[in-house]
Amino acid sequence: MTTTIHHPKENLGMLLGLIGVAGFSGTLPATRLAVGSLDPTLVGLGRSVAAAAVAAVLLLLLRQPLPTRRQVRSLFIVAAGVVVGFPLLSAWALKQLPAAHGAILVAVLPLFTALAGALRSGVRPSGGFWLTSLASCATVLLFSLSSGNGGLQLADLFLLAAIVAGAIGYAEGGELAKEIGGWQVICWALVLTAPFLLLPVGIAIWQHGIAAPREAWLGFVYVSLISQLFGFFLWYQGLALGGVVRVSQVQFMQPFMTLAISATLLGERVTPAMLGVAAFIVVMVAIGRRMPIAAARPA
Repeated sequence: MTTTIHHPKENLGMLLGLIGVAGFSGTLPATRLAVGSLDPTLVGLGRSVAAAAVAAVLLLLLRQPLPTRRQVRSLFIVAAGVVVGFPLLSAWALKQLPAAHGAILVAVLPLFTALAGALRSGVRPSGGFWLTSLASCATVLLFSLSSGNGGLQLADLFLLAAIVAGAIGYAEGGELAKEIGGWQVICWALVLTAPFLLLPVGIAIWQHGIAAPREAWLGFVYVSLISQLFGFFLWYQGLALGGVVRVSQVQFMQPFMTLAISATLLGERVTPAMLGVAAFIVVMVAIGRRMPIAAARPA
């Protein structure tokens, strides 16, 4: 037998998730600014090192208890997805792709996050829920195929790999946040991973240097503090309160926000097709929001 899940704080979770997504919406344009002058490895991994320094101070000042051995294993899964995988792969992709193009492709992230969340937590979204997510996913992939240079580029594959990594990190972090808190999840993931990132970041600095214009460093600061740290405070707490599968769908709003930022900061052209795809995504998430999500009744 199954029972439909109703999280008592689902609306608050959706709101926190949406605010977190608003912070994430500047990630691709900021990354594009940074990798225009800085090495992608420095941007993709160096942002995590910088964020880890701030995270360590917060954990010490607020005297957070050390995670258990089981939680450490979970934190390394989180780190593999959102501290290493997504930042590094997306930085390499955006060395070649416009941020506006990347914004549309990243719109498939909620589908992968919902799938990872369902597998991780054992919930069972309805067929209608999956149909709305699949419709959005198919639309953005078709758009990518039609708007690229004759099809998917190698950079698109890097970005798709980044999306898979990010989805796994989101789902695992959302579940762990129920135990230790949203901001604690990302802070511990950053601190535990930082020692392993110092060597590749140091090599990137030694080989390519750090000389870059101010706008590149502003982009780096944004992805370090907002995309890699403070945005996750709200995002993981939202996932914990409202459920990973349900709250993940607010990410379908991210293309609208990213396209606006890309046009404003980078002067990238926003085409009617991009707006049409984004509008369709909003309709799909509104429909999916009403679809039931069930879990197996405990024995």
